[in-house]
Amino acid sequence: MRHPEYLRYNRHMEKSSKKRLVLLDAHAILHRAYHALPDFASPKGEPTGALYGLVAMLIKIIDDLKPDYLVACYDLPGPTFRNDAYKDYKAGRVKAEDDLVAQMKRSRDIFHVFNIPIYDKPGFEADDMLGTIVEKMKDKIDIVIASGDMDTLQLVDDKKVQVYTLKKGIKDTIIYDEERVNERFGFGPELLPDYKGLRGDPSDNIIGIAGIGEKTATILIKEFGTIPNIYKGLKNEEKFKKVGISDRIIKLLKEGKEEAEFSKMLATIRRDAPIDFTLPHGFRESIDIDKIQKLFDDLGFRTLGARLKSTLGIEEEKRVEKEQEVPAEELKKTSIALWLIKSDITNPKIEDILEFAKTEDFPKAKEIIFNELDKKDLRKVYEGIEEPIIPIVDKMHERGVRIDKDFLKDLSRTYHTELSKLEKKIWEYAGVEFNVNSPKQLGEILFDKMALTAKGLKKTSGGARSTRESELEKLCDAHPIVPLLFEYRELQKLLSTYIDTIPALVEKDARLHAYFLQAGSTTGRMSSEGPNLQNIPIKTDLGRAIRKAFIAEGAYVLVALDYSQIELRIAAFLSGDAKLIEIFIKDEDVHNAVASEVFEVPIDKVDREMRRRAKIINFGILYGMGVNALRQNLGDGTTREEAQKFYNEYFKKFSGLADYLNKIKADTERKGYTETFFGRRRYFEGINSKIPYIKAMAERMAINAPIQGTNADIVKIAMKRIDDYLISQNADAFLILQVHDELVYEIKEDISEKVVQEIKKIMESIIDPKDIKGITLKASYSVGKNWGELR
Repeated sequence: MRHPEYLRYNRHMEKSSKKRLVLLDAHAILHRAYHALPDFASPKGEPTGALYGLVAMLIKIIDDLKPDYLVACYDLPGPTFRNDAYKDYKAGRVKAEDDLVAQMKRSRDIFHVFNIPIYDKPGFEADDMLGTIVEKMKDKIDIVIASGDMDTLQLVDDKKVQVYTLKKGIKDTIIYDEERVNERFGFGPELLPDYKGLRGDPSDNIIGIAGIGEKTATILIKEFGTIPNIYKGLKNEEKFKKVGISDRIIKLLKEGKEEAEFSKMLATIRRDAPIDFTLPHGFRESIDIDKIQKLFDDLGFRTLGARLKSTLGIEEEKRVEKEQEVPAEELKKTSIALWLIKSDITNPKIEDILEFAKTEDFPKAKEIIFNELDKKDLRKVYEGIEEPIIPIVDKMHERGVRIDKDFLKDLSRTYHTELSKLEKKIWEYAGVEFNVNSPKQLGEILFDKMALTAKGLKKTSGGARSTRESELEKLCDAHPIVPLLFEYRELQKLLSTYIDTIPALVEKDARLHAYFLQAGSTTGRMSSEGPNLQNIPIKTDLGRAIRKAFIAEGAYVLVALDYSQIELRIAAFLSGDAKLIEIFIKDEDVHNAVASEVFEVPIDKVDREMRRRAKIINFGILYGMGVNALRQNLGDGTTREEAQKFYNEYFKKFSGLADYLNKIKADTERKGYTETFFGRRRYFEGINSKIPYIKAMAERMAINAPIQGTNADIVKIAMKRIDDYLISQNADAFLILQVHDELVYEIKEDISEKVVQEIKKIMESIIDPKDIKGITLKASYSVGKNWGELR
């Protein structure tokens, strides 16, 4: 359903006989996308987060605004005429990160394949390109400026020129016509440069008149209009006093006339930039979908091609028909085979299969993919691990899990009450009521009103202080309001993602039928959706309580089985580290044993804190954690020097593991992929990237890939062998959940003890200890009437 603003926009466009030109403020959109999206990378290791956001925004613009013509405007590196006039213009802006600069350059390729002309000019900003084009074309054609920058609002002209801008992220947008600008500011768009001339603009380092803020500037503009009119009116000071302007402000105005006029000049978008603008060819007539798809493939944008085709109405019916022609089982098998070949293509769709094989013929595509499977020696993984569990995964979905909706209803009331209490406490500390969910309002409260600060706080692209969790963590000791914000956000996420959402997904049989995606991750692990049951938080009581809503049928019980310290056991036998192997063969507590080695104390002298730290080090090392990350995770005031000492001591004592991890990095750089114990591959094209953070990220993931992938293989093999056993015994038992290394079964209570013992044996015998340096896999289990009890 369209928002009212789009309905209003479309009604205007329907009445207008003019065509529509959409002007893209490329830099502003890229900046917003860069800060709103994760650090995506292409298969070749090229950073793509901002580029993905730009394309997603472009598709949304095509869908929402239905342009006849599209044009992109850019800033160029180097000073502009504003810097010539004022050397400190935009001086407070943080230098753009290297990966953002790289994406700025690469973004021109996107406009090139879309056949969208680009306008830029040395010495001028993108805004000046926009202003110049608007001035030339506004009486000939309807114009919409798409931007993440509110400065462009001064170009709005009735409904002839509108601004389509981003409220939050890259999805939440709003259209400004003249009426809406008046609603927001209390005056028209033509007065916005005067407004900035008075109050300044910190994000651009425009000074304005010191001491005059938003409220006073708004009153002055609404009552007296432009800056020249304000200064004419100052001859009669009584007029100013009647509208609440104090003697102090009048004095500031008199003393700051030059600053106000100068700041207005800096804030005013030029409409006479020396560019020669001509209206391009019609957008839809000139688009070449094949060229676009090729670039999308290079950038690793799997889903955007289909989204663009759907928006343009290209070949969508053919795709749907083609999918319907292919038997579901064949599609599923080929999808999994493709995923084994290209692990970064998770949960492949038919368009991924056809695109990979470069054919529109599914049987031909299937043949190409299975031939590639053999070339890469992955048939054994397909036939030995993945293909056998396809029907098991289907049965999980069909069975589903029973949900206690009344329990969730009660939990919702309790958590909403607690959320309201937290909101009130936050308001008390802030001294004012505000929207806790608004990053802008929260930032104003924390950084302006409360003046909280900490070392290393980052800003957003627009110069605002970030309220991301990573930034708020730096303020945890600055004021008690900050821990409350974390509590508030946790509660709100639990409510919106699970507690208030799950009941609506429960079907008539009172069961939730979530989807478990066999090819849902790059590591070999399964994932879950509708909802994601693998992400229910269990580290806090608030999160764990949700699991109590997952219950057994009357005559059944739930049984959860999981592997004990499986990733550390895998690391031991893959690396051949003598000390780690000895720990597991002796059946010692691995965290106590590691603490004894690292902290050089007898094992009976290891205390809880030492064990806690050893556990963090153990898992941190397996996930490629560096010294700084280790320091942060150890917490409790751990210095970098201490973290470095722990790190060095660990690798000194477990040198076999250290050698193995270094070998993984070297082998991955040479071969381009890692392998699990069973031969599953994961490719890392970013391992040879020239961009340091991309290469480092690939190395971190490569370190853990064989370990986590082997874990996934073991669990999947166990699923098949357990299923064979249950079928052979005609057992009244069903696999209903898989959460990484945990399997949850619903078993008839009177046979549960016998069945669970057999399942445990199967899980522990997936690999013969003789094949893994004498290490035994260990599984534990728990039984209860709801998932929350199974711990």
